[in-house]
Amino acid sequence: LDGIGSTEILHIFISNRSGRARPGSAGELVPGYEARIVDETGQDVPDGTVGNLMIKGDSTCAYYWNKHERTKDTIEGHWIRTGDKFSRDVDGYYWYAGRADDMLKVGGIWVSPVEIENTLVEHPAVQEAGVIGRRDADDLEKPMAYVVLAAGQQPSAELARELQDFVRSKIAEYKRPRWIEFVEALPKTATGKTQRFKLRQAASEAI
Repeated sequence: LDGIGSTEILHIFISNRSGRARPGSAGELVPGYEARIVDETGQDVPDGTVGNLMIKGDSTCAYYWNKHERTKDTIEGHWIRTGDKFSRDVDGYYWYAGRADDMLKVGGIWVSPVEIENTLVEHPAVQEAGVIGRRDADDLEKPMAYVVLAAGQQPSAELARELQDFVRSKIAEYKRPRWIEFVEALPKTATGKTQRFKLRQAASEAI
């Protein structure tokens, strides 16, 4: 079952439950915790809108040891800024959109790289994908995808166009990757998370 917790909160605070799981979601609030999803000004956003997740509960830490500035950036009274982007549906289920510093702003609209990645891996030719933002010739941020192909698949310009069209057919046009780079593997942490900063470095070096 999917769920989310953090070191600062010392516990899982959102989780699916047996018999009530909603595939793709992180689940519902765990009893004893409160959540807010807020915009950049700290105002609560409507259900269905992506914003910054804040959590309140008795298990949250008081501060970071010898890290005064980080404490001020993360802790606001009884609330913890998780650094994650989420939306909440009308039934109270929470949907992960990505880390706040990984989100893309395309045409003034926040775009989740996770949504694009999940769409790409629905294609039978794709094993996994990592999405980042890249500046185009007009200095506007657009999605770029690094794609690991499934066994037996060969990279080609034709396949790249096919994947772009596939994404366009599933989600909004502005979320379509403008560039697709085929790679043998994605850089990962020891816990299996994609290291997007390394993908951004690779994209920057290739320009």
